[in-house]
Amino acid sequence: MEQKKDIIENILQELEFQKPYVDVDEWREGSVRYHYIHGGFEGTEVRFSLYFPDEKDYLRRFFHFVAPVQGNEDASQQLKGIVDKIGFAIMNGAYFVESNMGGPEAKGETLYRSSAAVAEYSRLIAAKLYGQHRPYGYIYGGSGGGFKTMSCFENTNAWDGAVPYVIGSPMAIPSVFTVRAHALRVLRNKLPMIADAIEPGGSDDIYAGLNQEEKEALEEATKMGFPKRSWFLQESIGLGAFPIFVPMMEQVDPEYFTDFWMKPGYLGADPNGSAVRDRIQHKTVITETHLVNFKNREEKTGVDDAWQRLQAMDTSNVQPWMKLESVPEGDVYLTGAKIVILSGDAAGFKLPLDKLEGDKAFVGVGYEKENMIEILEKVKPGDEIMLDNSNFIAVQTYHRHQVPSSDYKVWDQFRNGDGEPLYPQRPFLIGPMITRGGSGSLQSGRFNGKMIVVATLLDHDAYPWQPDWYRSKVRENLGEKESEHFRIWYIDHAPHGDYEKTLDDLHLVGYLGALHQALLDLSDWVERGVAPVESSKYMVEDGQVSIPPKANERKGIQPTVELMANGEKSIVVAAGEPVHFTAEIEVISNDGQLTKVEWNFEGESEDYIEGEFTNMIYDGSVLSTKAEHTFSRPGTYFPVLRVQSNRHGDAKNIFTQIQNIGRVRVIVNSTSGKE
Repeated sequence: MEQKKDIIENILQELEFQKPYVDVDEWREGSVRYHYIHGGFEGTEVRFSLYFPDEKDYLRRFFHFVAPVQGNEDASQQLKGIVDKIGFAIMNGAYFVESNMGGPEAKGETLYRSSAAVAEYSRLIAAKLYGQHRPYGYIYGGSGGGFKTMSCFENTNAWDGAVPYVIGSPMAIPSVFTVRAHALRVLRNKLPMIADAIEPGGSDDIYAGLNQEEKEALEEATKMGFPKRSWFLQESIGLGAFPIFVPMMEQVDPEYFTDFWMKPGYLGADPNGSAVRDRIQHKTVITETHLVNFKNREEKTGVDDAWQRLQAMDTSNVQPWMKLESVPEGDVYLTGAKIVILSGDAAGFKLPLDKLEGDKAFVGVGYEKENMIEILEKVKPGDEIMLDNSNFIAVQTYHRHQVPSSDYKVWDQFRNGDGEPLYPQRPFLIGPMITRGGSGSLQSGRFNGKMIVVATLLDHDAYPWQPDWYRSKVRENLGEKESEHFRIWYIDHAPHGDYEKTLDDLHLVGYLGALHQALLDLSDWVERGVAPVESSKYMVEDGQVSIPPKANERKGIQPTVELMANGEKSIVVAAGEPVHFTAEIEVISNDGQLTKVEWNFEGESEDYIEGEFTNMIYDGSVLSTKAEHTFSRPGTYFPVLRVQSNRHGDAKNIFTQIQNIGRVRVIVNSTSGKE
């Protein structure tokens, strides 16, 4: 358990922050006009960028963004549209703050201490620019930036409010990635079937057609919190940031990778298990090499891509490859495999394998500390190598051997009736180590001020039960006063990434509108005492978070959509037969107005066409829309209705549109739809 720390009252009194400096002070034109100030603290690696509005637009507040990965204080300058953090702040009377949090190598307490120092120093600059006052400060960040946001807010008094979003728990990493990777491996030939089961008109039985081993893998991931409705992403879900952490695990717990294949209680020790079946240790010889020049990435700051800045080289343009004398055949599992160099000048080193194409092995991105470019330059034809996926298979069940305290209910599946672990345990929990190193502390739920957490129900990286876990910590500290200081809003059909365009706009909506509204509501709460809308109503059962179907039942901030085709969720029609679509849309009473409805009928692209809507209830909280469409070709279609609402009914404000979708299934036959 994290011990209670003294709150840092005035970080600028600390020795390392006694000598701030400014090296750029000028007005600039971007999406908005702002007064740009850049500087740092002498004797440290801390750098900051501040963006101030015209005095006539200033409302005595600032928004402070913390990215998932530290190191770039200018990361927000190139952003446009709804992701434009600077523009959003300036347009809402705030100055914008961003720092490098101490530099790319910063870790632990340096992250929140440096962030607090920048926040407090920004107040001194604001007082010089606008006259003596104390600006209200609001910190926000998602994913890894969510961890940092909570640590900043819990350990200092530099901010008045916080909006952490798509957050994990101290046990999130690597467990959310390991269990997903295990399921993706075991279920790799059944994923389309699972995805169809959760679509409208599907069976909703994700276990149908699976053998026992596959069922157990899917159930394990589901109970660990992987949102089962996210399996439609089965073709693009990938490994996320997991490749960053595998080398770290190999370094911190090297014995595990031997124990896994040797000791009872580990999946790899079962000769009939999937781990042994999928293991590859294929020795061969390099017959030809093709190497290229590389560059590194610096611009990534989103919650789904900031981790890419840690990769050893960028292979997005041209990949290096090597031709091999032989390659493994059959249903080969290559994800996470390594090219282990056995002879030659690079003997002893490992390179990540991205893919095999014929007899060519393509080198992927890597996150080890070794310089991959130098290694590649040493590789020559005639070198013996081994394609080896042993370690990546091993890490996929690491979570079984990391059973934490009983408040982590998703690990109950790995406990016996007495609460003891079913599997052998490692000597330490790696999750809290990673969390503390990446943010400076473990979440305690203790803070001064007010907080709104924005969470998403289709978050396959930071499973949706984890924001509720944090809420339980807040409740432990605040008790009956929780509602005076805390809100949690779940956004349905929204993923992990904080992008304007999602991975699949026919299944997903963005949550940036809700995030921006949370920042504005937080400022109203702190500055004017206007309490935000209630927290979402939800249930957590067996790792899955569910919410009521109607907006005024589920609360929170998002409208709801109930879409029907000919009065049903799934229909069969003949080609050329008109289909009548109707939808009931509900917004939170007295808290927003519908601003747009959009249709996509055939899914040939992710473009939508705008529709019309009418009020069903006098206060505008329930509305309806309808459309007609004729499908000319046989096939299975999933028409989509996307809606958006805004607190003030302002359809032109791009920053605060709250979206949701409804989907139905239409099966079109060449003849009668009744057959």
